[in-house]
Amino acid sequence: MIKIEAVVENDGTLRACKASGHAGAGKTGTDIVCAAVSVLMRTAFSILSGRKGVTVQGSAPEKGEMRLEVDYTAEGKDFLFATGVFLIDGLTSVAQEFPKNCKITVKSMSS
Repeated sequence: MIKIEAVVENDGTLRACKASGHAGAGKTGTDIVCAAVSVLMRTAFSILSGRKGVTVQGSAPEKGEMRLEVDYTAEGKDFLFATGVFLIDGLTSVAQEFPKNCKITVKSMSS
């Protein structure tokens, strides 16, 4: 099972996202759930990288683990907010379609 934890501010602005584990929905290299989560996480990282007003750090310390952490200025907030909505909605959709293979939890920074 891939377990995803996203951390957002009270208004929904993304601050961090971590995905860990293996979906087990197919053979290594052909697992559609793993591919979907990987593409969403990598795309979010890619479009945030180099965006003015947004600082993103990411890592994939080992197979089956991806992380990103985000900071921003006022100039980058709207773009980050929209990217966070894209990422969390996409990951939520994967988790809803494949509940035995993927679970997402979204936490507020105040929690």
